[in-house]
Amino acid sequence: MDWFTAQDAKRGRSMEYSVGFAVTDHVRTAITTIPKQAVWSPAVNADGDAREKADVAEITGLLPEHVKALWPDGMRVIVRRERPHPGAQLSLFEENDGWRYQAFATNTTTGTLQFLEARHRAHARVEDRIRHAKSTGLRRLPSREYSINQAWLATVAIAADLIAWLRLLALPEHLATCEPIALRYRLLHVPARITHGARRRRLRFPKTWPWVDDVVAVFARISAIPPTA
Repeated sequence: MDWFTAQDAKRGRSMEYSVGFAVTDHVRTAITTIPKQAVWSPAVNADGDAREKADVAEITGLLPEHVKALWPDGMRVIVRRERPHPGAQLSLFEENDGWRYQAFATNTTTGTLQFLEARHRAHARVEDRIRHAKSTGLRRLPSREYSINQAWLATVAIAADLIAWLRLLALPEHLATCEPIALRYRLLHVPARITHGARRRRLRFPKTWPWVDDVVAVFARISAIPPTA
């Protein structure tokens, strides 16, 4: 969802959305009726540069009226096509012309199709964070009591934020791209002992742990972060 505040509601602004839309038979039929050159527009990257071998087009007006009658007011369907990378698996429909198709629905009325499509693709990072949060405890609530579940969700949100910052600030690339399950096994659940000596406190990791060098490097990066003023 796009950013929406209570002030927006007071001003009468409706909530805007951008969500994935299934490429159904109706969508495939609409795609085949798009003029070859007149409607497709070059897609762009998040920085505004043209994206090679990728185009976008709106198919709202090409879909059957009985299908659109079930939609919320103002909903639009936009399709993106892109030449697939080598080895990609295509559907039978996509194999006909060699394009890979994706669709999304939005009620945003302003902005070019290229901007709306680039904005939607940026949501993939949000979906990753939601998936990671589900693997961190969001998938199951522990109680029937609202207050307990509320505390649980707050804890999950804190854990998800800490993991996101850990990925950004301290993890090497091969760990930063790990799913939470793998990250827990390799890093977060590593056995360790706190020892004291010479007026210092140390955290000792087992030398036989397969990722002990990564763990030590991560702790060194975190320790090197300067404290806030």
